Amino acid sequence: MNLTSKDISGDFPNSGKIYLNNASVSLMPLQSIEAMKDFLISYNSIGPDSIHSQEFIIEKLQNVRKIIAKIINSKPEEVILTQSTTDGINIVANGLSFKKDSNLIIRGKSHEHHANFYPWLRLQNKIKIKNLSIDKNGFFDFKELKGFVDNNTKLVVMSHALYNTGSILPVEKIGKLLRNNTSFFLDSAQTVGCIGNYDVEKIKCDFMSFNGSKWLCGPMGTGLFYCNKKSHKLLEPMTIGGESATIYNKTSLSYKDIPDKFQTGFRNYVGMVGLESSIKYLVKYGMDNIRKKNIFLSNLFRNELSKIKNITLYGSDNSQERTSIVSFSFNGHDPNTIVQKLEKQNIVLAVREILEKKIIRVSPHFFNTESEILQVINVIKNL
Repeated sequence: MNLTSKDISGDFPNSGKIYLNNASVSLMPLQSIEAMKDFLISYNSIGPDSIHSQEFIIEKLQNVRKIIAKIINSKPEEVILTQSTTDGINIVANGLSFKKDSNLIIRGKSHEHHANFYPWLRLQNKIKIKNLSIDKNGFFDFKELKGFVDNNTKLVVMSHALYNTGSILPVEKIGKLLRNNTSFFLDSAQTVGCIGNYDVEKIKCDFMSFNGSKWLCGPMGTGLFYCNKKSHKLLEPMTIGGESATIYNKTSLSYKDIPDKFQTGFRNYVGMVGLESSIKYLVKYGMDNIRKKNIFLSNLFRNELSKIKNITLYGSDNSQERTSIVSFSFNGHDPNTIVQKLEKQNIVLAVREILEKKIIRVSPHFFNTESEILQVINVIKNL
């Protein structure tokens, strides 16, 4: 069967809405909601603080790490469970030690998502921050990056794909460029679960952060932080507790190995159970099949929008250089007003920004349908 035409929308409860804001928070499949319910009943029945419940929880968290490791091609112990993409970013921004003459390379400054800009900006009084200039779609000149990297470059920070234009940056090329003394951090919130099969080994990043509630279709409050086994000693943990460290000689502390080193306190157990179920659903559908479906839907949306007078499209015309995000403006129409009007008609889009300019962002996922896209286009035509 051609999966681009297969309708799976019934697996994602939505009360009749056309939901096209998956780059923010995605819908969850019904099976994941049921899995969370079943977990809570079982956990409560076992006794939340009992010997058996501890074994139950350990198994559940191991299962999550295994399936995450499978889809990003890492070792399970390199997967740290957090609450958000932002958590992982701050683990690196606050955990790295910098010498006085160190520098950090970022891209686009205010063109970047706040979560992957503010934590680095806060370091500007400690180290030099080098900013890569960008074109209209957010891409940078690779020659400029090569010129920026020197013996004092501590870290290169990049979003794998951009939240506003959907542009996919050449991360494998960056990983090959960097020297042994330069670490590579990747914000992959807009790519894992969206762009097909993933491979951190090929990308050669030291650290990567993403969440479960966007393209992985998991619940809110689930985040993942990948830390390369060889790189974890570069980071001082932000927090410490009995789960992450041990004591010896009565007063001396020693950090545990990863993943425990970066995890203190209880995790969002029920959320992780829901996330595991969602990823199983995605894997069964096929990660590359998801990419094909997403590109089919976004290309359809872009092609139909281009036929409407006074519409300006943003992002690359080459579908291989972008995610399913479609960003546009409609001359003479305020983006906020358009989004509000559409929501009254059960169509959920989002307002975002490209630098100072407000735009409308559409982000279909593989459970959306061709007929939904055409319905939205028809509504936009009649604004």
